[in-house]
Amino acid sequence: MSCLHRAEGYCTGSMCEEEIEFCINWKEVSRMSPQIEIQIIAVIVAVACALPGVFLVLRKMSMMSDSITHTILLGIVLAFFVTYDLSSPLLIVGAALMGVMTVWLTEMLSRTRLLAEDAAIGVVFPLLFSIAIILITRYAGSVHLDTDSVLLGELAFAPFDRMVVGGKDIGAKAIYTTGTLLLINLSAIIIFFKELKAATFDPMLAAVLGFSPALMHYGLMTLVSLTTVGAFQAVGSVLVVAFMIGPPVTAYLLTDDLKHMLILSGGIGAINGVLGYQAATLFDVSIAGSMAVVTGLVFLAVFIFAPRRGLIGSLLRRRTQKIEFAKTMLLFHLFNHESSAEEDSKAGVDTIPAHLHWTEEFTSKIIKLLEHEGYIKLSGGLTKLTDEGRSASIHNYNSLFSK
Repeated sequence: MSCLHRAEGYCTGSMCEEEIEFCINWKEVSRMSPQIEIQIIAVIVAVACALPGVFLVLRKMSMMSDSITHTILLGIVLAFFVTYDLSSPLLIVGAALMGVMTVWLTEMLSRTRLLAEDAAIGVVFPLLFSIAIILITRYAGSVHLDTDSVLLGELAFAPFDRMVVGGKDIGAKAIYTTGTLLLINLSAIIIFFKELKAATFDPMLAAVLGFSPALMHYGLMTLVSLTTVGAFQAVGSVLVVAFMIGPPVTAYLLTDDLKHMLILSGGIGAINGVLGYQAATLFDVSIAGSMAVVTGLVFLAVFIFAPRRGLIGSLLRRRTQKIEFAKTMLLFHLFNHESSAEEDSKAGVDTIPAHLHWTEEFTSKIIKLLEHEGYIKLSGGLTKLTDEGRSASIHNYNSLFSK
């Protein structure tokens, strides 16, 4: 029986004692429908991750999010060895600092010019993550630091960790922690929007205007680290990466405006979260995995069908541009040889393909298009310009070469 069914309160079937106790306790503490709480958490996490993710995508640092979501585990482990308390806030501090350390180490290697940034990430990320795994297996084997749950997460269990104030259950704790995270990200982006925009698109201009690109950069990386730390406990690092990169790259294919991209990213992330949950319910699979798959499928759909930057739109534009260029070239060719001694050999319907290195089929298509538009006419096997075609050829020439 899946975790989804356990969270929904089904207590039958082959379940261990811990799972049965989970269901019994769930029924005792639950105030809001678990399905609703799971979707609320997913929507909040998706929007919170998408906002800083927009700037990661624009800065071409998408893989940095994957690196940070894994290396923060080392920060958590080291902080645990200091406090020996899994509920200590120092674990969050340690994880956030390790995220910034990951960025610093990666950029230090990249600045040597001996390694590209992606190669530097490929060195730093496995090193720090592997150290964390070794420390957990060697010195914290009896402690509940489950690397599988850190990576994959399970949203079905998030509503069971309740927020109790004054003896009153006010909802899942993850709603409040991730909601606070969303408010922090939203406030930071609104307050420092101009600075982030300048530092992202033109660091030199930002420096001239008095903004510190380095300060903005590490501030953004700190925000990414905090977001990762705050979200991975509920949804796992895989879904954090999916929400942090998937919605922004999808929005990037739909708009060139930064404000619109931020709004679209949040909206797309929220929709992916809800659709992912519905798909998990339908197919009885991992909620986090289902949301990540939906995020990828939504991106794929936009990648193919987006009006301006979609694959189909790009192919159609290239086809149109190819035809328009061919029409212009043929008009130039005919105008150049018009009334010359070579006109008969250069402007013949049968000779044009050899001179322009076109196929006969493509040549016939271009000639028919120009004839239909009234730019050329056929006379005795020759292709001749009309007055409109001659004027169009001169206009195209002036447009191309007058600048």
